[in-house]
Amino acid sequence: MSFNTQHCQNFLTKKIDFDVMAEAIRTCDADVIGLQEMRDKGENYYYQEQARILAEKLGYYYYFAEAIRFDGVNPYGNALLSRYPIKAVHTEMIPDPVSPAYGGYYETRCVLVAELDVPGGLRVCVSHFGLNPDEQENAVNTVLPLLRDTRCVLMGDLNVLPDDPLLEPIQKRMNDTAEAFDAEKFSYPSDNPTSKLDYIFTSPDLSVLDADIPPIVAADHRPHTATVYLGD
Repeated sequence: MSFNTQHCQNFLTKKIDFDVMAEAIRTCDADVIGLQEMRDKGENYYYQEQARILAEKLGYYYYFAEAIRFDGVNPYGNALLSRYPIKAVHTEMIPDPVSPAYGGYYETRCVLVAELDVPGGLRVCVSHFGLNPDEQENAVNTVLPLLRDTRCVLMGDLNVLPDDPLLEPIQKRMNDTAEAFDAEKFSYPSDNPTSKLDYIFTSPDLSVLDADIPPIVAADHRPHTATVYLGD
């Protein structure tokens, strides 16, 4: 499951709501969840250990990957929840463009890279790409060396549409689980989605049994789910 939580803000009430986020995850019943736009403990009172709070509510292992500290004191980034123990994990930073070429909002991003304790092993990469093409190009170039050709999953809010050429290097390496949708599905905005920005990719050796973007309005994105057979 990939889920951009918008720092656990309830889309309807605009308040931080861990119960609503936990219920969305519980409803999808995923074993491995990649979360984007997550906060960790900071100096401001509303920067809490969000991954830990959700993990404790749901009974998962967890890890928070810091991408940036807003105002220098408030951590923000990606997170992983897993029913499987996390054997190893690190945060890979995505380089900022040296000279930003666009007028949009720029933000430092990262990739969470985890090795899960399942038979045969499993690498999971979780990321949230930037909004501008030069940021996205740097993100793709950072992600590609982290991918493995076997037992690997990449998930996240990549902020690009499925037909964007920027995704081609990833699409050539991995399978897009959206190919298992029973119809075209969109993930953003959650109340009336008109675009697909969220993805789950798998290495070619993994079998995708089904995939979905369930109509859950919790955060501003709907979650993306996939059932992946890892083999015996």
